Amino acid sequence: MSSLLVRDVMSTGVVTVAPDLGYKQIVDLLIEFGVSAAPVVDDRRRVLGVVSEADLLHKVEFNGAEVHARLFERRRLRLAKEKASGETAAALMTAPAVTVKATATLTDAAKLLEHRNVKRLPVVDDAGNLVGIVSRRDLLRRYLRTDDAIRGDVIESVLRGIMWIDPIEVDVTVADGHVTLTGRIDRRSSAQIVVRLIRGLDGVVGVTDDALTWGFDDTTTRLSHTFDA
Repeated sequence: MSSLLVRDVMSTGVVTVAPDLGYKQIVDLLIEFGVSAAPVVDDRRRVLGVVSEADLLHKVEFNGAEVHARLFERRRLRLAKEKASGETAAALMTAPAVTVKATATLTDAAKLLEHRNVKRLPVVDDAGNLVGIVSRRDLLRRYLRTDDAIRGDVIESVLRGIMWIDPIEVDVTVADGHVTLTGRIDRRSSAQIVVRLIRGLDGVVGVTDDALTWGFDDTTTRLSHTFDA
């Protein structure tokens, strides 16, 4: 049972900037390539930070205004003022960059995006060198799989491959990524494992198992034994 990794959905043609690139050149680059941010990398493509439109807009925000930091000023405002006076990528970028390994799962990448409240992640190899970039939109590609492909995974990978269940015992239908199971499995615990495994398949939006029955409820038996002990 395969699962997509970050390397499977990331973009490899990454627009990057050098630390000493000037403000106007950065603006020109973002506009020319139609991107909202770019990793800042050194000569060995190690990621030093990310410079985004938000970083560049601080200069517009404080245009003509006093940008010197004041005592007890909020950290966020102080950093915004510092970036407003910056003229190179090194001074403008947000650092350290939030990166993700190419071998990370899409679930891990999604959690990182949400937790750190960023829209994209530079993708790095084991040495920390840039190999791509992954965005929120890229992570949604796992749901582009066809219903036939999903059904094939359910039958071959989950039922036959992992659970050793004859597919003739369980009818599997898939519509718009939603899997419906009908039939009978020997044990309730096995039915629960099947549903859990299917939910983890790439492209699966949801699982309906209301019509899936079992011959023996071994979950209550285990609970009873534990209680008696």
